[in-house]
Amino acid sequence: MLSTYYTVKPEGNDQIIIQKSRFIGYVRRVKTEEEAQAFIQEIKKKHYDATHNCSAYIIGEHDEIQKANDDGEPSGTAGVPILEVLKKQGLKNTAVVVTRYFGGIKLGAGGLIRAYGSTTSQAIKTTGIVKRQLMKGFSITVDYGLLGKLENVLRNSEHILETIHYLENVEFIVFVEDGQETKFTEWIVDLTNDQAKIVELDPKYIEVDVESTSE
Repeated sequence: MLSTYYTVKPEGNDQIIIQKSRFIGYVRRVKTEEEAQAFIQEIKKKHYDATHNCSAYIIGEHDEIQKANDDGEPSGTAGVPILEVLKKQGLKNTAVVVTRYFGGIKLGAGGLIRAYGSTTSQAIKTTGIVKRQLMKGFSITVDYGLLGKLENVLRNSEHILETIHYLENVEFIVFVEDGQETKFTEWIVDLTNDQAKIVELDPKYIEVDVESTSE
């Protein structure tokens, strides 16, 4: 499993008008090629009257699956520019469909490449990008006397405080960056004077919103 990767939020869309043609970009996070194909068919059905529904997707930890479809536009002017945006931004498990309603003015090959690329970039920006980081989980259980102190320091730390369970005792579910496990547990032992029950949980991906994949 990758320690860190970038993808999009679950889904979103945006549109731009270029030389009277309307370009609508649809973005969705997908896990499999079947999900990507189903998404493409969904948009094609939604916009059955469109001039074109061009698409591309990139799937897999190492981008093993990459597909692009021009859907009737001149070869290489639609699907490939969409795919290139995904690759340039370093996004994984992402599918994009750009729907075009022709406005009567031909854009030429260069114009089409720019239009499909720009629409893809705009739709991704509107949808939002997340950084998914594989982190180690911990369950930390303390009595209520330590609730305020521990919650305060955890919320102001670099660690991710995901949940607090208010049961007979208080349980904090915390996620820690890979390689920081020993340092973290020693820190908790010190903070609580060894009054905490610490249990390791399975690692999982934690998502953080980012403006771009350069962060």
